[in-house]
Amino acid sequence: MKKYGICFFAALIAVLVGLAAGIGICGRHLRYEEPIPNTVYETETVPQQRVVINQEEIEPVTEAVRLERYLLVSETGYLLVFTEGKPDECMQTHIPITDFPEEEQEKLRQGIWFNSMMEVFYYLESFTS
Repeated sequence: MKKYGICFFAALIAVLVGLAAGIGICGRHLRYEEPIPNTVYETETVPQQRVVINQEEIEPVTEAVRLERYLLVSETGYLLVFTEGKPDECMQTHIPITDFPEEEQEKLRQGIWFNSMMEVFYYLESFTS
């Protein structure tokens, strides 16, 4: 048991001496650089004044932005997404209507309107995951 203690202690000293030597060697290669006075580096930002030259030509936008609506409906047993006003554009989901509960299947046969495509994705994810 005493031999193991001596071997462990000798190994610990060897590791510590190696670490000290490594730090000593690497420490000589590291040098500290002083920043150059009155120098602006690329990572620094300088505030810029923004002036609008032709203010009288700027007109406020008063036209309301029209949001697209999306219809999720079942046709031929699979769910399709149509964009309002564009009946010829269609996104096929390849999700069968049988993946949904009976009450939702009836709603999907009638069609469900959504205000954004994200709402469609959230709806589909809530039933298919």
